[in-house]
This record gives sequence, C-alpha cells and structure tokens, in this order.
Amino acid sequence: MKRYLAPLALAAAVALPSAAPAADYAIDSNGAHASIGFRIKHLGFSWLTGRFDRFTGTYSYDEKAPEASKVSVEIDTASINSNHAERDKHLRNSDFLDVDKFPKATFVSKKVEPAGEGKAKIIGDLTLRGVTREVAIDAEYVGGGADPWGGNRTGFSGTTSIVLADYGITFDLGPASKEVELTLDVEGVQQ
Repeated sequence: MKRYLAPLALAAAVALPSAAPAADYAIDSNGAHASIGFRIKHLGFSWLTGRFDRFTGTYSYDEKAPEASKVSVEIDTASINSNHAERDKHLRNSDFLDVDKFPKATFVSKKVEPAGEGKAKIIGDLTLRGVTREVAIDAEYVGGGADPWGGNRTGFSGTTSIVLADYGITFDLGPASKEVELTLDVEGVQQ
C-alpha cells in the first residue's frame, strides 16, 4: 500500500554530505539495514502500520553533485506484512495490491532536488498495480563512511504519501483512509 516503492528508492538519492565520492550502492535489505514501512488511518480512529519484507534496490550518490543521484527500487508486493495474517491475505488480493497480477512495485528516480541542510526531494515514477505516477520523496542524509568490514556505506531516510485511488485501489476504507504514508530508511553498501 503505502508508497513503499518510491519509498524505497527514496532514501538513496538524498543530497547530503557523505564521506564518499561519487559511487554506486546496493541497498542492504538482506542485512536488514533498510526498511519500507507504511501507515494508514484505520476508520479514522488510529493508525494501522506495516512494512514490505522483501525489496531490492540500487542508487548512485555523489556529495559534490547530489542532483546527479539516481535511485531504483523493486518491491515484492506479496511481502506486505501488517502483523495480521488474515488482513495481509486481504491486502494481497484484488481489492488492494492484486499480487498475483502485479507481483512487483517499482520506483525509479527522475531527478533529485537538493534542499539544503542534508535534505533533498527525490522525484520519480512509482509503479503500483500497473499504474505509474510521479511521486516526491522528502529525503534526508543520515550518515556515511567506512564500515567495520572494510566497505563504505551511506544512509538516508525519507517520507512520502500516496492516494490509493491513484493506483486503482478503491476498496472503501472510509473517508479517513484514502492516503498511505510511506517511510523509507535505506543503508547502501558501496559497490
């Protein structure tokens, strides 16, 4: 649901100061150093939260030219996890993600706009349920440098929101539940 994709990529291309020169990074989702979370209002009373457990992605980042950064993320939509098996089964069916027909969601950046103070706006295309829409991720540089294993890493965090109906998700959840907020936390390993 939540703009996870864009999400995904999001963090990667932030325009903030990092210790490394221009480089390509793989998002460390296998090491559980990255996450794509979402939340949506439940009946207008509280927040229902969840995440996507499986996704991959890459990004390029140059602290001297953050506007040249690029991000690409692919999410396994069947990996949606709201910590409730029956609800997750419903979220996977045609009322929502329709994972049999659309097993992947993607985000591909088109441009990065530095916003000062280690912040940037990542603009790109989010494809979900076969529909592609432009989204903007508000991203922030978290940190970067050498890791204990002899590699180099950078980390970003970002947020965005999407309107479900924009992606063909029209199941009636009530008026307070039309948008999904996405939170992206990404750590990349330099390649």
